[in-house]
Amino acid sequence: EIYFMVNKEVVLRKIKRLRQYVNELRQANDITWETYRKNIRDKAFVERYIHIAIQSVFDIANHIISYEGWEEPDTYREIFAILASHGVLSEDHLTDFQNMASFRNMLVHHYEKIEDELVFSIFKNKLEDFDLFQKDVLE
Repeated sequence: EIYFMVNKEVVLRKIKRLRQYVNELRQANDITWETYRKNIRDKAFVERYIHIAIQSVFDIANHIISYEGWEEPDTYREIFAILASHGVLSEDHLTDFQNMASFRNMLVHHYEKIEDELVFSIFKNKLEDFDLFQKDVLE
């Protein structure tokens, strides 16, 4: 159960959407390093779905912060620090969540410089960060 006083329907709807995005990424296991490097559609798909999954995390986090009347974050990274300071997120994963925010900024603002290896590594190795976020929020 969501233990804090937020609009549960809103949070659950956003979490459902987040799960859909992450599931789309997981189901794209036919995308190998070779196909990713050579296929602009695979790259665009992976980058876009990681981006909207991260954006969903921000939406959920900001909803909680706003509803609770907690301090307003100045940066995306700060969102996670605020949630951790109020016991919503585990401190154990705070750095992973903050790295998610940094990666989102790279995708949006420095997309022409983004390294294929980094995006592919996140795609193959870091999707569980989204699961950890959902688990923390729902506990």
